[in-house]
Amino acid sequence: MSEIKSSDVTLPLAQVETPLLAIALAQGSALPASLAELDRAAGGVVARAIKSGDFKGKRDETALLYPGGAKPERLLLVGMGKGGEVTRNAMRRAAAVAAKRARALGARQLAFAVAAEARNGVSARDLGQVVVEGASQGAWTFTEMKAALPPDEVKPEVESVAVVSDAKDAKEVASGRRVGDAIAAGQRLTRYLQMLPGNVCTPAYLADRAKQLADQYGFALTVLDRAQMQREGMGALLAVAQGSTQEPRFIVLEYRGTGDAAPVVLVGKGVTFDSGGISIKPAQSMEDMKFDMSGAAAVLGTFEVLGRLKPKANVVGIIPATENLPSGTAVKPGDVVKSHFGKTIEIINTDAEGRLILSDALSYLRRYTPAAVIDIATLTGAVVVALGQHAIGAMGTDDALLAEVREAGERAGERLWPLPLWDDYRDMLKSDTADVKNSGGRGAGSITGGWFLREFVEGYPWVHLDIAGTAYTDIEGPHQVKGPTGVGVRLFSELVLKRAGA
Repeated sequence: MSEIKSSDVTLPLAQVETPLLAIALAQGSALPASLAELDRAAGGVVARAIKSGDFKGKRDETALLYPGGAKPERLLLVGMGKGGEVTRNAMRRAAAVAAKRARALGARQLAFAVAAEARNGVSARDLGQVVVEGASQGAWTFTEMKAALPPDEVKPEVESVAVVSDAKDAKEVASGRRVGDAIAAGQRLTRYLQMLPGNVCTPAYLADRAKQLADQYGFALTVLDRAQMQREGMGALLAVAQGSTQEPRFIVLEYRGTGDAAPVVLVGKGVTFDSGGISIKPAQSMEDMKFDMSGAAAVLGTFEVLGRLKPKANVVGIIPATENLPSGTAVKPGDVVKSHFGKTIEIINTDAEGRLILSDALSYLRRYTPAAVIDIATLTGAVVVALGQHAIGAMGTDDALLAEVREAGERAGERLWPLPLWDDYRDMLKSDTADVKNSGGRGAGSITGGWFLREFVEGYPWVHLDIAGTAYTDIEGPHQVKGPTGVGVRLFSELVLKRAGA
């Protein structure tokens, strides 16, 4: 999907020339005063839709109207829910709903406004940012690998979104749009990588995409191959990789935006296809295991954002990348491997592989003396049982960092919920033959997965994000198509930008 261009419009709503003008409203039974002029020019269609009850303003509710004398060809009313509960996240979602509808209608250009009465204190800068983010999210689709689409599925892409605001807000809206454009680009890259099949998106492919980013934006790049990992002592990552003919890669990107300050390190799980290894997964829905590199994709998408915005921060991105396949050379249950950290690991379940590759990354990154470390991974099916598809599971060693990440997630609309890392859970990982085992069984699966990672954390604040329930969806929502969500990019961007004072 090509990039959606954004712009500002400060004309009265009735004078905005566009195939589709979307207006976000809060719940209410009366025509907002700010829409009175538009309603008169449109022949009263907006007031009639509200008065008749055809449009109530509930979240995700829409009403498509055809105005009489106004310049927009179509009007789309989009509901944001109760007025007192409208936030920047509600506006982002409304813009996504509008953009998805725009694509279905074949509208190449979209203009989007929020009724003044529904702003609820959201700043003009935030408005500009979230409208662009939402429009990009809702208009996204993936058709690159289809040779021929049925005629009824051929729709022009949404090419542009115009944020309609008052002239006094134009400067702040433009500032927000710049951030929104960058984050939208990062999410597009992430979702594109997530969607690619495992025979295309291999560990080497991820390394190539990292190189493209490094070349384009001047990032420092280090890529270790299998032999270099062996010299580095990455026994846990190599154990996962030994069952596949695809060469593993250990990818490190470095963005330097401010002096010698300690960096934030982002670690993304990069299992480009996960069969479960010898502890093989059921066949049903195994094709979705191409999404097991969603953490890696989020890190690459975040570096797209960094390259565009150039905030005053230092950020390191680390991606351990491999396939996890069964074969005559694959690691077996009962095997013991030595990690980069030096601890030995008894392999109980080869499908608990993400924590193995992350453990070597968490050890390797100590050389950067990081200010904070956040790893992101489709780590456990157990987190889906616990939190469904609405929240990221979070654990960590530092309450302040956990609160900071949680706040960033709230601003980003990528919410997380903390899970406990009490010492009691550590006992579930005790091994009779090694320092630790890689699985504690079915109970508290997300927490024991987090505890395993904690075994390899030393000398820095750390938070673990389990995105197994939020990385992709098999449900067609009003605000996005089914498939990858690009989760993590907005959260990481919000966190880094706030630290940078941007």
